[in-house]
Amino acid sequence: MNKISILALSIGAILSHNVLAQTISGTIVDKSGQPISKAKVALSDSDIVVFTDKEGRFSVKNLSSGVVELHVTANSFSHNNQNVEVLKQDINNINIVLSPTVFDIINVNATPLHTSSVESALPINVLSAEDLRMKQASTLGETLKNEVGVHSSYYGPVSSSPIIRGLDGPRVMITQNGLDAGDASRVGPDHAVSSETSTATQIEVLRGPATLFYGSGAIGGVVNVVDNRVPHTQDTTAEWLLEHNTVSLDNLVSVSYNTAIDDIGYHFDSFWRKSGDYKLAGEADLHHDEHKLEHEDQHADEIKSNRLENSSSKSNGFTAGTSYLMDNGFVGISYGRVERQYDVPGHADHEEGADPDATEPSVYADMRQNRYQFITELTFAHEFVSAVHSKFAYTDYLHKEIEGVVVGTTFDNASFEGRFDVFHNEVAGFSGAFSLHYKESDFTAIGAEAFTPPSKTDAWAVSWLEEKHFDDVLVQFGARLEHLQISAAPVELSLGEHEEHSDEVDEGDDLVAFDKQSFNPLSASVGLIWDFSPGYNFAISAAYSQRAPSASEMFSFGAHIGTRSFETGILFDVHPEDNGEFHIDINNQKVEMETSFNLDFTLRKYEGELGFVFNTFYNQIDDFYYQQHTGLFLEAGHGHDHTEEAPDAHEDEAGLPVLVYARQNATMYGFEGKVIYQLSDPLKLTVYGDYIRGKLDGGTNLPRIPPMRLGVTLNYEADNFSTEFNLSRFARQQDTSFEETQTAGYTMIDLNFNYYLDSNLSGAFGDMTVYFKVHNLTDEHARVHSSFLKDIVPLPGRGFTLGFRGGF
Repeated sequence: MNKISILALSIGAILSHNVLAQTISGTIVDKSGQPISKAKVALSDSDIVVFTDKEGRFSVKNLSSGVVELHVTANSFSHNNQNVEVLKQDINNINIVLSPTVFDIINVNATPLHTSSVESALPINVLSAEDLRMKQASTLGETLKNEVGVHSSYYGPVSSSPIIRGLDGPRVMITQNGLDAGDASRVGPDHAVSSETSTATQIEVLRGPATLFYGSGAIGGVVNVVDNRVPHTQDTTAEWLLEHNTVSLDNLVSVSYNTAIDDIGYHFDSFWRKSGDYKLAGEADLHHDEHKLEHEDQHADEIKSNRLENSSSKSNGFTAGTSYLMDNGFVGISYGRVERQYDVPGHADHEEGADPDATEPSVYADMRQNRYQFITELTFAHEFVSAVHSKFAYTDYLHKEIEGVVVGTTFDNASFEGRFDVFHNEVAGFSGAFSLHYKESDFTAIGAEAFTPPSKTDAWAVSWLEEKHFDDVLVQFGARLEHLQISAAPVELSLGEHEEHSDEVDEGDDLVAFDKQSFNPLSASVGLIWDFSPGYNFAISAAYSQRAPSASEMFSFGAHIGTRSFETGILFDVHPEDNGEFHIDINNQKVEMETSFNLDFTLRKYEGELGFVFNTFYNQIDDFYYQQHTGLFLEAGHGHDHTEEAPDAHEDEAGLPVLVYARQNATMYGFEGKVIYQLSDPLKLTVYGDYIRGKLDGGTNLPRIPPMRLGVTLNYEADNFSTEFNLSRFARQQDTSFEETQTAGYTMIDLNFNYYLDSNLSGAFGDMTVYFKVHNLTDEHARVHSSFLKDIVPLPGRGFTLGFRGGF
């Protein structure tokens, strides 16, 4: 659809002859007929929102003739959707009954056809409000690590990323308000996610293939961080938070404010965080740990004074946004800046014969990101088009890895992304949307440890999504066609000290050039949700998804300190030789796309005092790309050795293991479950767990698959305080891959306590909460199997957090 036709639709909506005069009013009650106050009544495909008073009454005014959908929500109650036909006369005395629920039912922004967390065929986790505030941590991975189906890569407390059903990196997309975060966290585990959790209003996790919505990089799932950087209502709200944690001497301050003057909305948020090296559990006697270190002599200097050296960080940022608010939507822009400086743990590097007491220069990353975003959502009184949503973001990302005062490697990523969604009214009972999506990225890595050459990625995509109700069954289906082009700068095939990758190629240089790679991924899915009984539903989702390998998977050639390995991409071959040495050259193989066939089954009960959600999934992945250990080691070590000698191919633990990207068919399957029971009015019990299994054809286990987990949470909610007890048991992981060691099981116990101050005491600070948290109550010594640094970076020991937060 071209710009002229969209403009015509906009003018047609503005000049519509429908008179906005009708009113709908009524009452929201529970099953016993008692009124529900503060229930939210919203009009679908509109920004009109009202709340019920103490008697449960509401009134929605200035409506045009036609059928409107009222979406009613309230805390501790299930959602209710009511279609109402607006005529010339006002409609009064509508009575809507809500059923109680033990689940937090939250609308999800990450899907084009906004739905709630219990009305989706694809399993979804949502953290918001009080739950998000209690779980927010210094990294996105640590914030989400206790969610069902989600684990953390745990690269220390500085750059942990979420793992969804055993998949991470280029298979899990991190988005900010629906668009790619634009950082380098998908390239390596030592690169921090740029999104900040302390200023987020909601975090959504789509478990399973989401390529239909987000493209090739979301074949494993999506984590969408939502905030109010582009205001879309005239509400005036504010939040603030102060927090101190003892385990890392972490201090956090964050504020956010939204308001409107006339038709102009304003938003501002900011945060500041600083932490030191974190405390380890027990006496940190590594020689007596059940999981004895393989490299303890090399890295024992990382542990001093019972704290993990090189694990501190500091960060700050702010976002400012404004929008023009209209009766049929909004148009807004925002600017955000984030700065993070964080140590890279596990980077001690002593040469043979060096003084073991000598002070090593610290290794840290200095990251800065500038992000500009434009968002518009408009509804139309048009015969076919009901709404048009568009999102655009330009992100400038810079990341330097510094040893002492010397910049070793610089990562730079300039990206632009645009998305245009056109929603249509019902046609023969079908409602849906058409999308046009464009994305480009210019990624550069320059320096001695630049393991991947500069690359450029361009992607175009069109997609279509529909849904229709057949009595108690909702059917959803859609398809997406994408075109990607990825090109990379030439590389020098040297196994000595790595020269800096450069965009400039001098004539006569011994460089190897790559062909431009083009792909046309196709995605399609179909799902159904069957409301077979009041308060119950059963969902099935079947997805066919294709993924083009990322630039780093194809073109990597160099020492990657983040994974403590020498990485070679798909387009390279490693050849062992008879004399114990090896060489690497370019291959001419055709790069195949990864293809996933995924089935999800979900059973939910979400009304009453007992609720549950059970998921099981099966994912067959053809041409699965993974890093295969060659059994070879590179003695040159981290690119710091200046010798030009060829490496020996022997099991030298002081060298870097040589990993090559290989492809093979793989199977992943597992289950996830959560049961909630309201034992009494103030007391609630939750039992949860998940299990993931990943294997290559032939039976070889996939590496770094999280172990089985079982957990119990007990909540007590009183008028002015609440408490939470959480116990999580992680089983021993024995299903290991080649050259991968087992990881001992462990039990984590956490406690939370909130005290809600009377508004008369907090005064101008609004509703205020004092909270106290205990992490790792028993001071358990534990290691995360999915971490690249599990052998040298255990989890923190017992820590205490004291905080104050408020808002209005």
